[in-house]
Amino acid sequence: MDAFYASVEQRDNPELKGKPIIVGGSPEGRGGVVATASYEARKFGVRSAMPSKTALRLCPVAIFIKPRFAAYKDVSEKIRAIFHRYTDLVEPLSLDEAYLDVTYDKPGVGSAIDIAKEIREAIRNELQLTASAGVSINKFVAKMASDINKPDGLAFIGPSAVEAFMEKLPVEKFHGVGKVTAEKMKNMGLHTGADLKRLTKNELTKQFGKVGNFYYHIVRGIDDRPVMPHRETKSISAEDTFPYDLTDPEEMYKAIDGLAATVARRAQHHELKGRTVTLKIKYSDFKQITRNLSLTEPVDDAETIFTTARKLLDGTEPGNKLIRLLGVGISNFGEQSLKENRNKNTGQLGLFEY
Repeated sequence: MDAFYASVEQRDNPELKGKPIIVGGSPEGRGGVVATASYEARKFGVRSAMPSKTALRLCPVAIFIKPRFAAYKDVSEKIRAIFHRYTDLVEPLSLDEAYLDVTYDKPGVGSAIDIAKEIREAIRNELQLTASAGVSINKFVAKMASDINKPDGLAFIGPSAVEAFMEKLPVEKFHGVGKVTAEKMKNMGLHTGADLKRLTKNELTKQFGKVGNFYYHIVRGIDDRPVMPHRETKSISAEDTFPYDLTDPEEMYKAIDGLAATVARRAQHHELKGRTVTLKIKYSDFKQITRNLSLTEPVDDAETIFTTARKLLDGTEPGNKLIRLLGVGISNFGEQSLKENRNKNTGQLGLFEY
């Protein structure tokens, strides 16, 4: 979807159309973070995950709006209902993004490009929003294609054009390559996919570790990952950023108690029990640490999760540093995943990504 949260806000409030809006935390006080920005705000250099204070400096006329996640989720469900008219192989990545495998398309359209056109038209007509789609032979290339003509765009990269496309792509545009890795690549004289392609698999893994093997394949347009409509749940967690920094351990315990209750409720809903409890702490200087403890028996009850998380917190000498965020989670479900089924579909000849 194109600037999803911001587009929903502009749709629901016509007075905001054409204006630079930022959905996220307020820049006042300690300041929040940008969840997304309208394209009008992006022209000023505003980007997702940017501190709201920085966004305000870049775009002094920006209108800040508190996120309405319930509204976005409702729209997202309607979008996915449109997807499912065409295929059951839909792998959501977030509220505004998904992979679709249309090797078999329900209505018999017969063309992945035409399916993408029909879906975009349905989203526009039924929800008054715009979406961009990338059509190609696998997940990675489809993802890259979806960004080419944003907003409100459609791009097709056929089998014969994949390698040439990947060779021309700047390394910083590769999905999954962050700023630090991109900078390292450029310092090595690797500026495009063609540059990466000159390195052997051993050279790439030596420089970048296991992910080097992934770079070796995707720069050649090879990505065998299937679309997974039922991805296995690997963890369940909850976290909270506080309006002021916590210094009192009792306040921290209270926060952990509430988070543990949320995690337990979610775990019981999914009929999952985890052996490992994890505590996440973000301090006022934004330094972040995680601590975890594995138990002898899998758990899903709030009391055990709270007790374990509290023990982990006590091991960090709470009260010595200001805390702005706490998170609690469970993982290591083993055979407890009762409602999740591994996807056994493998074909993905006609695949595209929204």
